[in-house]
Amino acid sequence: MSGGTLVLDSEGLVKIAAGDSRARAYLETARTRGARVVVSAVTLAEVLRGGHRDTAVHRVLSRIVVTPVTPELGRAAGELLGSTGLSGHRCAIDAMVAATALRQGRPVVLLTSDPDDWERLVEEPERAKEQRVVVVHI
Repeated sequence: MSGGTLVLDSEGLVKIAAGDSRARAYLETARTRGARVVVSAVTLAEVLRGGHRDTAVHRVLSRIVVTPVTPELGRAAGELLGSTGLSGHRCAIDAMVAATALRQGRPVVLLTSDPDDWERLVEEPERAKEQRVVVVHI
């Protein structure tokens, strides 16, 4: 990834906050290459609980970009759910993160510990393979 964007889902964020060596290596590589590191604001609802356990997550959040949830993003996420046939609360949150990833500067790497539905959510067959969102299981 030269320039581009590293997108963290909830587990990507939590693993970096917890000091996971593989997740941190992706973060350091992104920084070295001048990539933007982002997390969707919807992810904050998944990981923050208002206690002292949030300290490490807040430390990571202070050094990355939190992208807002907008009506346009909500519509895009709904369309992703419709086109993939996915549904439910968990898929809705993943679709919001996927819609966020799809709007970022390329190349885009998305870190997740649960890659099952991500490939479908970020599928862009019309794009050249090297410009598609790459889903990385950490």
